Amino acid sequence: MSEYTTSTDVLVVGGGMAGLAGALALRENGANVTLVERAPEFGEVGAGLQMAPNASRVLKRWGLLEKALEIGVQPKHLVFRDATTGEELTRQSLSGEFEERYGAPYVVIHRSDLHRVLLEGCEAAGVKLVNDVMVDSVETVNGRGVVHTATGVDYEADVVIGADGLKSTLRTLVTSDEPVSSAYVAYRGTVAITPETPATDLEDVVVYLGPDCHLVQYPLRKGELLNTVAVFKSPSFELGEEQYGGVDELQAAYKDCVPAVQAALANLATGIRWPMYDRDPIENWIAGRMVLMGDAAHPMLQYLAQGACQALEDAAVLQDVTAGTVFTADGVNPAAWDEALLSFNSARAARTSRVQRTARVWGESWHVSGLARTLRNLLFKSRKDNDFQYDDWLYGQTGEGLPAPEAPRVTIQLPA
Repeated sequence: MSEYTTSTDVLVVGGGMAGLAGALALRENGANVTLVERAPEFGEVGAGLQMAPNASRVLKRWGLLEKALEIGVQPKHLVFRDATTGEELTRQSLSGEFEERYGAPYVVIHRSDLHRVLLEGCEAAGVKLVNDVMVDSVETVNGRGVVHTATGVDYEADVVIGADGLKSTLRTLVTSDEPVSSAYVAYRGTVAITPETPATDLEDVVVYLGPDCHLVQYPLRKGELLNTVAVFKSPSFELGEEQYGGVDELQAAYKDCVPAVQAALANLATGIRWPMYDRDPIENWIAGRMVLMGDAAHPMLQYLAQGACQALEDAAVLQDVTAGTVFTADGVNPAAWDEALLSFNSARAARTSRVQRTARVWGESWHVSGLARTLRNLLFKSRKDNDFQYDDWLYGQTGEGLPAPEAPRVTIQLPA
């Protein structure tokens, strides 16, 4: 053992969205929570993200939704267009009946802004936040989780939450799998909105679907910024090259797209690109008194815009299964953790597995060409606004912060 051990009810490893959400959820239940983060300071990289009602309901539960709305944007519609013709394929209204049905708004927000909302929530709630902590290993000793760090300082807790992301080291306690390359990469960028920016781009989330590519645009920070994301199949990434020296692949991927899409490429920051990975779903997230959550448990491709949303759902369910069991009116009952973790794992693994697998299929349907593109467009155009049959399984609710039971699956096989 090390020179000394810090003891706590809950030790969270990782200070991203999932870690902060899990820490806040358990602190809300009365837990003594310590969160350790390897970086020297807290922060989030990237650009915008979409926060669907299944996530904004969780912020509402914690009293943080208004803060998110103060710096986010509530788009009027989600619009899909064909990138090679500009034709509108379908749209979903995101206010009115949509918001009433799902109990919370659809919000687009900068990743760093949402991260700050969660961080400030943790600070206000009394979560102990510690930076510059490199976790080497976790083991379960005498019914408690022990976290060994690079500096020799140990942390001991009733339970350890592994929220260390896609490349999680704690995931190795439950599986030997590796991240799965999608062959697609993303370039992102945010630019200031000017009088020349098309007015419709300031109201909606717009997705252009093209062969082996797509482009997404929506406003951020109360309409001050325009967020653009370009995702395409990369020959160099297929060969294993995560970064690439030029922008010729980017330009080539969109050469057959409408001028509006090609012009939007100028909004991108091309100094870094984001290779798209996920992992195959796993059933077990538990090793002794360590449990995974967020991307460490279920990293997913971005096509359903559910990565951060599912992390918030994780936190809400973890809060619910420990309220009245581990954390009671009479105090903390550490012996209840084993059953609580099993309940959490059981409730979440099937749900997130479906989201992971559906995100893959959904992304494939975006990038088809030829006859498959024709059939996809016909299918999209047949859908009516406020037809919720495809949304309820993902956004629905049975109680605050909890996912609805799964709807019957609808599978459409497109030609290759």
